[in-house]
Amino acid sequence: MQAVKSKGTLMEVAFAKALWSKGYRFRKNVNDIFGKPDIAIKKYKIAIFLDSEFWHGKNWKRKKHEHKSNIEFWHRKIERNIQRDKEVNRELRKQGWIIKRFWEKQIKNDLETCIIITEEFINENKKKK
Repeated sequence: MQAVKSKGTLMEVAFAKALWSKGYRFRKNVNDIFGKPDIAIKKYKIAIFLDSEFWHGKNWKRKKHEHKSNIEFWHRKIERNIQRDKEVNRELRKQGWIIKRFWEKQIKNDLETCIIITEEFINENKKKK
């Protein structure tokens, strides 16, 4: 697990480059925002998370049975990650942040659509602030 990167992943770099090229300015992995969002647009209080399916437990009820070794460890770890994501969402909303989450495969398979969705999301929420 030491080799697993928490920032600067291929999906994060691709997403950030595409968003930056569209003229949006943001900060990456901001330490002073609860939960350290992958992308933060402070001006509009928008936090974007780019989540890996494995680490963040996409389709967890179905996939949890695919682990073959060290089952107890992985179940505890991934379920805690899922719980932490919920806590982060709750706390950021309480602080007035607007949250968007993307799965890694969404970004890898259709980056352009993810950027379009993000642009619409940003423009929608610009009006609210």
